[in-house]
Amino acid sequence: MHHDQSRLRSLLHAIIERLCQRHQLTLSLAVCLCLGLPAHANHANSSSTIKLPETPSVIANEAAATASTSPNMLNTQTQITESVSDINRLPPSETPANFGEPSLYALLDAEFAADRDDTARAVTIYKQQSFKQDATAVFERALSLSLRNESVEDSLRFAKAWQDQNPDHVPAWFYVAHLALRAHDYELAGETLNRILSYDPRADLSEILIGIYPNTDEDKRELLAALQPIDSEQNASLSVLKAGLLYQFNEPEIAIVHIDRALARQPDYVPFITLRADILRKTEPSETVINYVSQARLRNPDSKSLYLYEIRYLLDLKQNEQAWQLLLDAHERFVDDEEITLLAALVSLDVEEYASADQLLNMLAKSPAYLDQAYYYLGISAERQQRFEQAKYYLNGVMQEDLVLEARRKVVSFELLNDDVDAAVATLEKLRKDFSVFAPDSFVMQADILWQQNESDEALRLLTRASRKYPNNEMLLFARAQLLDDKNDYIVKRTLLNHLQALDPTNLSYQLSYAQLLLANERSSEQALAMATAIIQIRYDDPRYDNELHLQALNVLAADALATENYQQVIDYLQTPYDVFPTLRSGTLLLRAYQGLGNNEKVEALLTDLQQRFSFGQRNVNDRIQLY
Repeated sequence: MHHDQSRLRSLLHAIIERLCQRHQLTLSLAVCLCLGLPAHANHANSSSTIKLPETPSVIANEAAATASTSPNMLNTQTQITESVSDINRLPPSETPANFGEPSLYALLDAEFAADRDDTARAVTIYKQQSFKQDATAVFERALSLSLRNESVEDSLRFAKAWQDQNPDHVPAWFYVAHLALRAHDYELAGETLNRILSYDPRADLSEILIGIYPNTDEDKRELLAALQPIDSEQNASLSVLKAGLLYQFNEPEIAIVHIDRALARQPDYVPFITLRADILRKTEPSETVINYVSQARLRNPDSKSLYLYEIRYLLDLKQNEQAWQLLLDAHERFVDDEEITLLAALVSLDVEEYASADQLLNMLAKSPAYLDQAYYYLGISAERQQRFEQAKYYLNGVMQEDLVLEARRKVVSFELLNDDVDAAVATLEKLRKDFSVFAPDSFVMQADILWQQNESDEALRLLTRASRKYPNNEMLLFARAQLLDDKNDYIVKRTLLNHLQALDPTNLSYQLSYAQLLLANERSSEQALAMATAIIQIRYDDPRYDNELHLQALNVLAADALATENYQQVIDYLQTPYDVFPTLRSGTLLLRAYQGLGNNEKVEALLTDLQQRFSFGQRNVNDRIQLY
């Protein structure tokens, strides 16, 4: 027996040496070293430890020789392999308690399976072995694999089954609580959290609560109902979770009680302070909130987050001057903080402190990471100061991809302001040469310029050529469709718009353009009116709502009403929108409606307003951009 045991050790050493040569399987080695030699065979000594051999090649040769000459060893390995192969038939929740130690061969088999991406086998083997004696490490590895390859519900069932078999294993309570929260099993989560807090009222629950916040109101209510019976007076994490849920359900008076409990434990913890400030904003005047945050900031002078919270709250209150002064203070304290510098520069622009903005932005331009943002806003500053050549210099220097398109768009506007069409086109040609990703945008802008120059045919040819180069680009297809005449090019335009709607059935711009096309060829088309009406009925709090698109739909409906001489309907559609957000198209339709009604007083007043508002002789950049 001693001779057989020595040979078994030699074989295991050889296996481990092979594992050391494969970095993907280092975890297997760790498992082996942690578990020691398992008592899967009568020959093994469970109290001995495994050591790496000093002469692996010799031992490997001996192990190979032993394996080839020892029928008993081969039989033992065969029996173990056969038992492992049937593991898939034993779900973890139904696995009978096994008081033997985990099988080293089974764990090696599982790790090899995981390495070969046979995760189902690996998970099943690990789960089965985790229910044996002293298998905490195996359980954690099994749970890790389960979380990566199975649903949260499956992982929860496994963790709960293991925890039921090991009721005194406290870390398992934390696993179960976290998974129950993720799986929205709030009853189990509440029971487990209550058990944890009964064991240790001040237990750190932060890891449990990471990533578990529910998305729907129903889930939030269930979670709150599960947490309410739990005594969280001594546990800051749970008190904050309750406070956050109560705050979202507009119960600030109760929420403040829970957040105050958390702050009693951690009075200077910034997330707790800002949550309390959020709650106070629902119950107290703004002065009280500002005073609370300001006092907390003075107690924590190195907290950038508290500075930013107070600054953003002041900006929300339209107290831009106070926010600007506080930003300058923050800039002095966090002189090397580029986020603070940028925010201070932007607020300086808002309060028209251009000298301060330019100074801060030039400081920011010394940082390679912020150079493009600095140049972009230096261009904005120059534009607002009517220094258009300087603005073009800075905006042409912007090379950051998420800013470059808007920067060049502004440069094109400045060139058109000077009636320098060639320079505008040259800017667009350089844009698509330097940034091919924006080539479709540049073609659309160039076509707009040609259209403004009454060269609609050339604009259409340009877009047609561009569409051949970028056949699947919806922007080009839509721009081309918009240049086509509603009556003369009806068939081609309808085909293009149908194709676009097939590519993106939810695109409201395509739908509105199609409705306008139908109305141009069939007055009061029911289908077209239904499409336009559906757009204006989208509520402002709907993610699909777009103010400009809403106004365009009103214009389409008003134009149809005007065509049927329903003048009052035109006024009902457009008078209020024009008062709030006047446009030339809406004003023109209103003017014709008042003319149709013979309301000369309204006609004269509206005509004067249109001439003053949309006169372009003042070289006003914003007006020119609106026309463009």
